[in-house]
Amino acid sequence: MNRKLLLFGLMLAFTLTGCKDKKPTMDDESALEEDSVEMADGDNDEESMDELISEETMPAAAEELFDDFLFNFASNKHLQTERIAFPLIVVSEAKSDTLEKKEWQMEHFFMHNEEYTQIYDNEKQMELEQDTSVNHAIVEKIFLDQGFVCQYLFDRKNGRWMLNGMHKQTLSHNSNASFLAFYRRFATDSVFRQSSLKDEIAFSSPDPDNDFERMEGVITPDSWEAFAPELPHGTIYNIVYGHHEPHSKTKIFVLRGIANGLEIELTFHHEHDKWKLTKLSE
Repeated sequence: MNRKLLLFGLMLAFTLTGCKDKKPTMDDESALEEDSVEMADGDNDEESMDELISEETMPAAAEELFDDFLFNFASNKHLQTERIAFPLIVVSEAKSDTLEKKEWQMEHFFMHNEEYTQIYDNEKQMELEQDTSVNHAIVEKIFLDQGFVCQYLFDRKNGRWMLNGMHKQTLSHNSNASFLAFYRRFATDSVFRQSSLKDEIAFSSPDPDNDFERMEGVITPDSWEAFAPELPHGTIYNIVYGHHEPHSKTKIFVLRGIANGLEIELTFHHEHDKWKLTKLSE
């Protein structure tokens, strides 16, 4: 999926910057008019990109891995509506409803972002991304600020991935509730974050002098800020491949760049009723 995301990101970046640098110098009134035109052009460019991608046929090989299918699903409007089981069942904690095709709005998930996130219970679980036997997956759109999660339930039957339902739940009812509540505060509260660091944090990163080697070391809380990545704290995502372990004492929080190849892993352990950051890997 990373190569496809990189291509999509480069295409999107080219489109969005194509008219940004063409803005001439002019008086304030004309500049405002030009801004309005540019914004409209930007919207048209995005729509044109969607239309262009929608004309492409998804290769059959994209059905093998959910990540490959999801890239196409989130990029191709025609494919998306074709792969939703309408009327779509939408279940919330209070009621169950259905969504008709005419009511559906294109869902790009994280495709227009600079990065996306993943939450794993262990390192072995990370291998499921490349497991062609996975036939069930859940994409979670997690609204940390608003305290709720929207789950998109996908199944592969007869070799075709389909979106078969949606679940809406409060953050407290999600299987990662404990960790998500912790992470929401960890990402926004510097004092709390400092208190949630292990005394020694294992650190690993590429060796700048050797592309084939990695540097290993230890970070202490007093030097954390020099290594700390910028953490998303509004809306984040998670993809559950198959099933996960809701009571796991370990969470690996992964940040993946869409157009730059960035990947950062933060490993947390639950000890003495508290989550603690124990490892940072870049």
